[in-house]
Amino acid sequence: MGRRSHHAQGDGPGVSGKGDAKAHGDATRLVQAGRRPEWTGGVVNPPVWRASTILYDTVGEMRARNRDTHHKLFYGRRGTPTQWSLADALTEMEPGAEGTLLYSSGVAAVTTALLAVLSPGDELLMVDSAYDPTRAFCNGLLRRYGVTTRYYDPMIGAGIADLIGEKTRAIFMESPGSLTFEVQDVPAICAAAKARGVVTLIDNTWATPLLFPAIGHGVDISILACTKYIVGHSDAMLGSVTANAEYWPAVRNTTYALGQHVGPDDAWLGARGLRTLAVRMERHQASALAVAEWLAEQADVASVLHPALPGCPGHEIWRRDFSGAAGLFAFTLADGDDAARAALIDGLELFGIGYSWGGYESLAIPADPGPLRTATPWMAAGPLVRLQIGLEDPADLIADLAAGLDRFRAARG
Repeated sequence: MGRRSHHAQGDGPGVSGKGDAKAHGDATRLVQAGRRPEWTGGVVNPPVWRASTILYDTVGEMRARNRDTHHKLFYGRRGTPTQWSLADALTEMEPGAEGTLLYSSGVAAVTTALLAVLSPGDELLMVDSAYDPTRAFCNGLLRRYGVTTRYYDPMIGAGIADLIGEKTRAIFMESPGSLTFEVQDVPAICAAAKARGVVTLIDNTWATPLLFPAIGHGVDISILACTKYIVGHSDAMLGSVTANAEYWPAVRNTTYALGQHVGPDDAWLGARGLRTLAVRMERHQASALAVAEWLAEQADVASVLHPALPGCPGHEIWRRDFSGAAGLFAFTLADGDDAARAALIDGLELFGIGYSWGGYESLAIPADPGPLRTATPWMAAGPLVRLQIGLEDPADLIADLAAGLDRFRAARG
């Protein structure tokens, strides 16, 4: 799926004799990538190819096809043009990437990527702000298989070099963290890792390659929960892993060994969402900033954790490395308890209460990072609320939150 060597042959996404795709802007590449003529058959989008068994004309053809299963039909689990199209497009968005593979969820992508580079006896350095299922995998299955996980301060930057030991094999980043939104110094961490021969991985779901092309910033393996902004419509579960040339074989072989596969209908929904990613992210950014700036002025709000605002840890790194912001951020309340926070959230009319994010709808959930942290304590004046700002009118969202803060004050007494 999505291997860059095919692009070099002149038949890559967005080329088709119409100029160099690398010279195009991001929005243009999002529209053009992965739409090879042999896959689309003259229509705009690659059709949904549903397949398990692939038929061959001869035994000789079957044996020959077994040597190249990446962009030629071999068996349904290895993909069809429907999956290859999305994988190629995601590879195209990551300068320096060799290829992309697709998974049934973001968690499947994270766990497969870690299994691809870790062996019994290895040590993993994991950011302390990691997504809870990532942490659960490290503390559970990886531990059972003899891999030790050590958690580190998300703001450590180049200081990560002091933590790298003889058994350290991999460093995992999530920038910004999806609950507390610390922006990591990815280039500094990658430089320290490369000096010691350590592989680097990042959960890049918040920014996507559109706002932060991770491999171009030195990361070896970039992971997305495509369920979020790539799909963009809250109607499919999907994940991806994009790797550079050094680690592409390990990721590919582990993926195949584990039988990881994405159904063509979900891949098609991901490709559909990808085409509008640029315009959706612009709206998510503008609306989220409007809401975040309003919240920062409210007396009942102690802090707003949005990477584009100066008070967020790593804001200066965000300004240096990112080309924009997403629609997910959090705020902490001034004093109050869980019941008062629930009163705020329960009465919201335009915000749904539900996990995930990145869709067109706004969401609000309570979050409690404290019990999850082991390397760095979580200190806050009051309870935390995480917001996903969708595509609604931001003035309406602000009015909804204003009523919520009224309920919070009343419940707090």
